[in-house]
Amino acid sequence: MPQPHERPAALTLLQRVFGYNAFRGAQAEVIQCVADGGHALVLMPTGGGKSLCFQIPALMRPGVGIVISPLIALMQDQVSALRQQGVKAAALHSGLTPEARSEVERQLHSGELDLLYVAPERLLSGDFLNRIGRLELALFAIDEAHCVSQWGHDFRPEYLQLGVLGERFAHVPRIALTATADQRTREEICRRLLPEDAKRFTASFDRHNIRYQVGLKDRPRDQLLRFIQDRHAGHSGIVYCMSRRATEQIADWLNARGIPALAYHAGLDASVREHHQSRFLREDGLVIVATVAFGMGIDKPDVRFVAHLDLPKTLEAYYQETGRAGRDGLPAEAWLIYGLQDIYRIRQMQSESSAGAEHKRSEYRRLEALLSFCEATQCRRPTLLGHFDESHPGDCGNCDNCLAPPPTWDATHAAQRLLSCVYRTGQRFGAGHVIDVLRGELTERVRALGHQHLSTFGLGKDYSRTIWQSVARQLLAHGYLAPDPEGHGGLQLSATCRPLLRGETPLSLREDQRLASRESRRRIEAADVAVDPDTWAALRAERRRLAESEGVPPYVIFHDATLLAMLEQRPINLAEFAQLPGVGARKLERYGDAFLAALNRTVHALD
Repeated sequence: MPQPHERPAALTLLQRVFGYNAFRGAQAEVIQCVADGGHALVLMPTGGGKSLCFQIPALMRPGVGIVISPLIALMQDQVSALRQQGVKAAALHSGLTPEARSEVERQLHSGELDLLYVAPERLLSGDFLNRIGRLELALFAIDEAHCVSQWGHDFRPEYLQLGVLGERFAHVPRIALTATADQRTREEICRRLLPEDAKRFTASFDRHNIRYQVGLKDRPRDQLLRFIQDRHAGHSGIVYCMSRRATEQIADWLNARGIPALAYHAGLDASVREHHQSRFLREDGLVIVATVAFGMGIDKPDVRFVAHLDLPKTLEAYYQETGRAGRDGLPAEAWLIYGLQDIYRIRQMQSESSAGAEHKRSEYRRLEALLSFCEATQCRRPTLLGHFDESHPGDCGNCDNCLAPPPTWDATHAAQRLLSCVYRTGQRFGAGHVIDVLRGELTERVRALGHQHLSTFGLGKDYSRTIWQSVARQLLAHGYLAPDPEGHGGLQLSATCRPLLRGETPLSLREDQRLASRESRRRIEAADVAVDPDTWAALRAERRRLAESEGVPPYVIFHDATLLAMLEQRPINLAEFAQLPGVGARKLERYGDAFLAALNRTVHALD
């Protein structure tokens, strides 16, 4: 890498080291800001190229760049990738042996490193800050900066202490980066981690390559199995569940049906978690079934789907979790199923929380935003992106509502009947009992309570129980109904339902359909390789061979997008191979001949 007196151009580094010909979006502006000694907040979606925004300035400036990252997996991934590209990078974390730790510290203090990745607790421990204070520092990069927000779903207390960097190293540029932050979280990041003059760079949060699908939960295991078999057989994916027990049960169930799957949750032994995560990163076609303990910082680019079998708690959490799909820019899917019980469960968790009233109100609003997204009848992207203060015209052509618009119906009268029945029964019963009364069903409980004598008894005989469950769920989602704040599962009227009850506001609801019936059964492919599946398989096999010999995940050698470029452009020599995206000077030298030979073998096999 360059000596201190040199100042290589950012574009030269992008091309020579990372193998790309042009910057994307605001990357060039961010890099110049930090390289010139400025401070920056960078909001970019997952897969948007955030890492280059601090890696390249660290190579342009004298000294070592200190990257603060919350997870060992993320550090290991990025360090492995950087080393493959010829960058002198290392990580300090609790997983190192004493000998390995000593070697990294020797490299650091002898000036051999371009970038050092470190966990916040390691940075703040002992005399580490004193020791790096004696070094020349290129920059501080604070990754996953939303972890500083006490309102967020990934709050980490140690991030609050990172403000000390401004006190002790005011002359060193700081860059804070995140892929998910609403306005409130952005303000908190700036207030706690950056100086007042920090520039803000916000890229579009739209992940164009992700197809969003939301459906009604109905025999969820079968729905998941059908989704994977029909559209993602042989693909890597993540399945999120709410409980630890469910992750193990679903993983076992998928394995028994021929889909290789592993469970991951915080209750597993640390060595088991690390082994499962390592396998997921290194193997193709493996499904990880996980709680939210899995994922932040996972940089596997070829995850083709993220499935949710339970409703996340907030729209931010949903956006971040689904953002782990399709980091390579190739087609991917975000698939979610949920039902009435999901809403009850989250509302009850919020009610039972020991958090203060203001925090609870914030959580309620965040759940309402997620439910609005789930129950949308038009393009999903305006609702999703609007939550991050970004507008979208709709008609994206890559969500279920655009591809197969859901039928809607005038549910005003039905909603009035259900709301009236909730009121007449005393606003203390769940949807099941209210629907029994509406449908005129003389259950033992209805008789015991005398609810067969209510004016609403039997008023809903004309609709099935399934339809009434749909109405109740959507009234909850739209905020016309609220769960019992005591957490007993009862339904109550909200203040917003009055205009609807008085007939002043019409209500249109979506007709529920099973998700599978609305899906095309066409597989989502990482690449359209039908014209030459043999060459595609040969390139992937060569990548796997090289990865195994070097002990790194396959995508550290090359992403699928680079293999696809090989397939499309068919380079015949190293000069042509060097023009492929993702092929820098070091990778050209190390892997060019091997992949050219693989391409050549398949050509001769076809002759």
